[in-house]
Amino acid sequence: MEASAPAMPSGPPWQFQMAFQPVVRLSTQRVVAHEALMRPQGGASPLLVLDQARRDGRLGEVEVLAARQAAAQFDFSTGGRLLVNLSAHAILQSTLRPQQVLETLQRSGHDLGRFVIEITERDIVENAGELAHALGFLRAAGVRIALDDFGNGHSNFELWHELAPEFVKLDKYLIHHIADSQGRLSIVKALVSVAESLGTELIAEGVERPEDLRIVQDLGIAFAQGYLLGRPSFTVAQEVPEGVFQSSRARLPVPPRETRPSGFRRINAAHLLIEAPSISSLATNLDAEQIFRANPQLPALPVVDAQGKPLGLLNRRVFNERMAAPFARELTGKKPCVLHMHASPVVCDVGQSIDEMSQILLGEDQRYLSDGFIITEQGRYRGVGASEALVRRVTELRIEAARYANPLTLLPGNIPITEHITRLLEGRQRFAAAYCDLNSFKPYNDQYGYFRGDRMIQLVASTLLRHADPQWDFVGHVGGDDFVVLLQSEDWEARCQRIVAEFNASAQALFEPQDLARGAFEGEDRAGRFTTFALTTLAIGVVCAGVGRFTGAEQIASLAASAKRHAKRHQQGLYVMPQDTTA
Repeated sequence: MEASAPAMPSGPPWQFQMAFQPVVRLSTQRVVAHEALMRPQGGASPLLVLDQARRDGRLGEVEVLAARQAAAQFDFSTGGRLLVNLSAHAILQSTLRPQQVLETLQRSGHDLGRFVIEITERDIVENAGELAHALGFLRAAGVRIALDDFGNGHSNFELWHELAPEFVKLDKYLIHHIADSQGRLSIVKALVSVAESLGTELIAEGVERPEDLRIVQDLGIAFAQGYLLGRPSFTVAQEVPEGVFQSSRARLPVPPRETRPSGFRRINAAHLLIEAPSISSLATNLDAEQIFRANPQLPALPVVDAQGKPLGLLNRRVFNERMAAPFARELTGKKPCVLHMHASPVVCDVGQSIDEMSQILLGEDQRYLSDGFIITEQGRYRGVGASEALVRRVTELRIEAARYANPLTLLPGNIPITEHITRLLEGRQRFAAAYCDLNSFKPYNDQYGYFRGDRMIQLVASTLLRHADPQWDFVGHVGGDDFVVLLQSEDWEARCQRIVAEFNASAQALFEPQDLARGAFEGEDRAGRFTTFALTTLAIGVVCAGVGRFTGAEQIASLAASAKRHAKRHQQGLYVMPQDTTA
């Protein structure tokens, strides 16, 4: 039923007003354009009105009327450019000729260069080249083109490439809560690169929160639009609401990160599945031999019960060797194939992730390397997986993760640390760079073993995360027992002091009672001499980065490392380097 759609009048003009929402240039923080938005009388939804017009074959007529009213109502003396929506559907269905659009805009008496046509598309555009040709008439007259709602609906890279728009509007889905979503942030970063290479300006739609605006600014996106910057109004806004940019520029939010930083987190056993035959547990060895002959690439043959549940694997090489023994075929050929099967195969569910499956590589039983593994769904046999594919995927996962996150703590590694320092410097932010290191960690690791040493490092990570403000303070793991924290919190010094105190107290639980009682432990120094060491503690060296004080991440890292060495040398839990120190 279509009862929810508003009743359309029998003929034009349909009654509606045009509201205008500002578009802001972020570099100047000034309103430079407005999008014209239809507001039908009676509160009807503009989308429902347009859908009904399309069903009646009058979509182009409605859109031309909206453009005419927008051009007539808009104050060009103060409002900058005017963005008018036109649908690709109407243009391609020939209900809207380019000349009609030009005549409508020319009636305003203003330069056509002041207009931007936003191409909206709620259906698939099957011929992007034809649409580009039709829009060419508008461009020849000076009208600019924008591609609307990119990242949602049917806007796609083919349209972007074929239309070569001057502007692309990133859909609200990508921008809203971008400060909280690593996925959205990664997608928008990639689109920024695409836009730069194609010479397109981006407009971020749906900016409603200061933290999202700050990320959009940080990404270098030229324009933004959203309720934070101005709501649709029947009057043309000339300025951004007071305080919007002050709140967004106060500090630079820490970009969100995934707890599992690899793109392979969405790969599961189903993606490694190879359809392969199985054999009933009631079948004979001669039956199994026939299946192996019919499938020369099959390394192992799964054995299943009457309900399809896997019981074991017949390894091709082992099976063939046993059947090749003298009189084996005559003596065992008609016996059940389960006599030769490996009864404890590796079994994975189709939904099991690569991360979970990586534990297979750590198991003592390595027969999966030759047998592969069985993949099931709801306990029943679905197919097999090749060990080579699993090893390759897990290796790729670990290499990719190690580039950007420490595998022990999953904290960002060297590359993200450097990138964030650069972001802070380019954003002219004040921050404190804290370099954290453990005293007497190497002898502790040698004396107590790597397992307890790993627990000590994880304790550092958890303590840092507990006292850092996740929105403003960036915690990174350089490697080993070295950590870097980039703090924008105003009380950064008090946070560092609490970190040192809490860690030193918590770390005592990782020592044996006798070492804890005497406040020291024994071990070898770097020269191999057996000596006594004080209990492991945390040292932090801090460099304050004021606006314009440093030019690059390397300079800050070098000074922070010097501050850390000073803290360790003088047995200080926290040392803040004087402001006038230079690298």
